Amino acid sequence: MVAERSLMDRFITITLYLLATMAAMVTVLPFLHVVAVSLSSRSAISAYIVGLWPVGLTLDNYRWIVQNPQFFSSLGISVARVIVGVLAILIVGVLTAYPLSREDIHLPGRTAFKMVLLFAMLFNGGLIPFYLSMRSLGLLNNFLVLILPGALNIFYVILLINFFRGIPQELRDAAAIDGASHFDLLVRIYLPISLPVLATVALFSTVTHWNSWFDAILYINRSELWPLQSYLYSWIATGTVQWTTGWSEQFRDITPEGLTMTFIVVAAAPVALVYPFLQRYFVHGLTLGASKG
Repeated sequence: MVAERSLMDRFITITLYLLATMAAMVTVLPFLHVVAVSLSSRSAISAYIVGLWPVGLTLDNYRWIVQNPQFFSSLGISVARVIVGVLAILIVGVLTAYPLSREDIHLPGRTAFKMVLLFAMLFNGGLIPFYLSMRSLGLLNNFLVLILPGALNIFYVILLINFFRGIPQELRDAAAIDGASHFDLLVRIYLPISLPVLATVALFSTVTHWNSWFDAILYINRSELWPLQSYLYSWIATGTVQWTTGWSEQFRDITPEGLTMTFIVVAAAPVALVYPFLQRYFVHGLTLGASKG
């Protein structure tokens, strides 16, 4: 019986490893092809002979991007969006979750407010009404249109509420005896203890803001105000190269396909490089937020 169970465990383990390997290959191999195309020559790309390794190695595509001022403008907007957006989500999320997690605080309309949040999480008014709302608020062609609509994320609020509810009552009582206000309690006790879940929210929102492209395409008509992902989308959609005088001699090996793949590599590289090292914070923070309370 023990031998049969051991054999079954080995079979399950091998099967899981095979499935994980296949999933990794499905994920990694297309990205390797993208990198290979971005480093390949015009003739190799036109002949469709590029596989997982560059053919006719060239850096012209990357050199063209580095000398393109629109790239750095869009990159700066993306970085600013991530920084401001993450701070907005953390501040709004904490200030919303703290009073909702404290049942001992008299908060008129607590239940109604929770129902409104839940309803907003499950349903929305549609794209056209939302666009009209942004226009009436004067947010079209404005950097804040990338920040304010997502500042209150219900999922993150629920995560923070569940974590805050797990903070021991004794800590709150001790702080109250010492005369701590709600602000002192939040800053000196809640936030230091909540660093794991705050890191999780920050990482999730960072990835979300960095990868977002549709909102800028919808609400911003001026391409010079687009973040990097929206600029990348314009390349994928049009696939055209806007030449500057003398560039045709400097960059002989660039192609629309090669530039598109290069933009994909540059746009995905920050998240692809950072995420493996921070993945444990995602899992740890989500587990804490789900189990406490």
